Amino acid sequence: MRVLAAMSGGVDSAVAAARLVAAGHEVTGVHLALSKNPASYRSGARGCCSLEDSHDARRVADKLDIPFYVWDLAEEFHEAVVEDFVAEYRAGRTPNPCLRCNEKIKFAAVLDRGIALGFDAVATGHYADLRRAADGTVTLHRAADQAKDQSYVLGMLNQRQLARCLFPLFDVEKPLVREEARALGFGVAKKPDSHDICFIADGDTQGFLARHLDDAPGDIVDASGRVLGAHRGTHRYTVGQRKGLDLRVPAPTGEPRYVLSIEPVTRTVVVGARDELAVSVLRGIRPTWTGEPVTGPWRGRAQYRAHGAPHDATVESVADGLVVALDEPASGVAPGQTVVVYEGDRVVGSAVIAEAGR
Repeated sequence: MRVLAAMSGGVDSAVAAARLVAAGHEVTGVHLALSKNPASYRSGARGCCSLEDSHDARRVADKLDIPFYVWDLAEEFHEAVVEDFVAEYRAGRTPNPCLRCNEKIKFAAVLDRGIALGFDAVATGHYADLRRAADGTVTLHRAADQAKDQSYVLGMLNQRQLARCLFPLFDVEKPLVREEARALGFGVAKKPDSHDICFIADGDTQGFLARHLDDAPGDIVDASGRVLGAHRGTHRYTVGQRKGLDLRVPAPTGEPRYVLSIEPVTRTVVVGARDELAVSVLRGIRPTWTGEPVTGPWRGRAQYRAHGAPHDATVESVADGLVVALDEPASGVAPGQTVVVYEGDRVVGSAVIAEAGR
């Protein structure tokens, strides 16, 4: 099989490529140059697409004796991920840019280009399990390493995309991946995992947003509408935030206040007690399905953060999306996040949270 191996420069994608070579596939490595920000090319940048990373990926490819290329997808990435990130915060929502990158870049632009070039599949170092049935149907499941499982950030993939994907690390835990890398002589064996948002090189999300969005002052109020303070822009806040509110009126009980909702049209930030954050019903839009759409209410599990715990829930497909009724209330759920729904350990589909309530 001709396989295009996406190589970020990290240990996971390096070992994934090595496993494919060992399995006898015809492997070509590709590193995605995604950033238009010169700061991301400095040594020590916190993301996964720096110049330093591309050199690490090339050294692994040389050791594996496979062809290696760098694809410049900076324009596509900026439009689909960076601009979307800024627009979502402008609208008072909290997006997940890594999930959007998977949806629009790694498993759309890269996959389409790879297929056009004659590759049979695209492989990555994601921790997730693909299972192929006799009829050719592919299902997506959680990885063996539950601590590293990344099925959540792949939850938006459809059947056409899954059929062309390979995730060689589905059955291994992270410490063993590093051991494999050491045994193969890869210099990335001890390389730290990438973290934070790759296009924000210094990790300062608030600073990034301040440079891209103009201040629009407004009020910070409680649920009754009483003004408690002022803010410089709703993009500086997210649901569940406690620090940095700078309120002029203390709570009668002395308890801390949290951001409950953000209303960018009226430029209002609503705050309240921690227990007011609890929600039981998530309403999602733009649903995606890993297989055939599921109709009618069904029992499953819902996850709304990449590394969050799943919640038992009743899931129902409606005309404009999904309604997820959680068995137990959850806190800190923000519009713009993605809810991924599971049946057991199998990913069924996903939707973007438009509203969360009681």
